[in-house]
Amino acid sequence: MEASKVDMFIMANAKNFESYQLSQIRDKLIAADESKWPMVQMVQLKDPSTSLIISIFVGHFGIDRFIIGDVGIGVGKLLTCGGFGIWTIIDWFMIQGATREKNMEKMQQIL
Repeated sequence: MEASKVDMFIMANAKNFESYQLSQIRDKLIAADESKWPMVQMVQLKDPSTSLIISIFVGHFGIDRFIIGDVGIGVGKLLTCGGFGIWTIIDWFMIQGATREKNMEKMQQIL
């Protein structure tokens, strides 16, 4: 793919990935076939900041984990009221990284 298109995609979506993942994504996108570009543009990435806000307000119900696709952990948090509050507090610090990892998994599936 064209480097300019890839760079625009990276700039627009940099907050959705860990910083060390950006160069890997860029390299894979440049090496990818042009036919994959529509799929890359259509992928729905989750915003880590939104995940954090959801985690702070309703994380004890596991909604933050359901949104990023961690259904098992979401059910666990739902049934235990966020691990009696402990799991909820831990997720306040971990949910943004988990969201970025899920976004990376989506990109790897496409590429």
